[in-house]
Amino acid sequence: MRASVIQIAVDEGESVESRRRRAASLVREQAGADLVVLPELWTTGAFAYDAFGTEAEPLEGPTYEAMAKAASDAGVWLHAGSIPERDPDGPLYNTSLVFSPSGDLAAAYRKIHRFGFDKGEAVLMGAGEDLVTVRLPATTLGLATCYDLRFPELFRGLVDAGAETLVVSAGWPERRRSHWTLLAQARAVENQSFVLACATAGTHAGVPQSGHSIVVDPWGEVLAEAGAHEEVLTVEFDPGKVATTREQFPALKDRVLGLQPPRRP
Repeated sequence: MRASVIQIAVDEGESVESRRRRAASLVREQAGADLVVLPELWTTGAFAYDAFGTEAEPLEGPTYEAMAKAASDAGVWLHAGSIPERDPDGPLYNTSLVFSPSGDLAAAYRKIHRFGFDKGEAVLMGAGEDLVTVRLPATTLGLATCYDLRFPELFRGLVDAGAETLVVSAGWPERRRSHWTLLAQARAVENQSFVLACATAGTHAGVPQSGHSIVVDPWGEVLAEAGAHEEVLTVEFDPGKVATTREQFPALKDRVLGLQPPRRP
């Protein structure tokens, strides 16, 4: 299976529409890949909180249309990163879109864990409630977004739902890049899954981005890693390695579920 991870740069000097056209062009250039992945909130920038409201769009808005067409033109499965989605009946959401090679929407995932504590995304956007997987011909994807990476129970849920390849779309800050790499490898090892983690480059609202998108195999080995700037990371991997790894080292079968906290004396 061949995947192209597009680590697009997000900078304030470029309009959203210009970046949308550029991202669509980059996707079309990946014709021949099986899966293409874009990062989180690449239209606005994950830290450009002031732009969330002004640039929010309905699910089937301009980014949806541009990415559906790009996926169809390239003939690829496309994880189109996430957009600030404006729900006509509710709040904004940080929503990821996945398109089939025919350009049809295969899945939408609303980010469950919102970053910012008492500000930013945490107060500006609603929280998703549903785990989302997508069945491709060669593997089943489990979808996660940025801050989700810090919550291993979400990924356990995805594995229980059949996920074999975990796709993480992110706008991760450079100052915590070491966490990004460490957590991507940890999620791969503990779930015996491939991890495709796509981050942005550039600067969002004065916050330098980590870049360093990464692909990790079920043993925690790094198959490919990008640098700090805009880059297309292309990697070939065998999805069958997930089943082989889980058979050879069946740690997931030894999980003890339903543990209770200790009783107070």
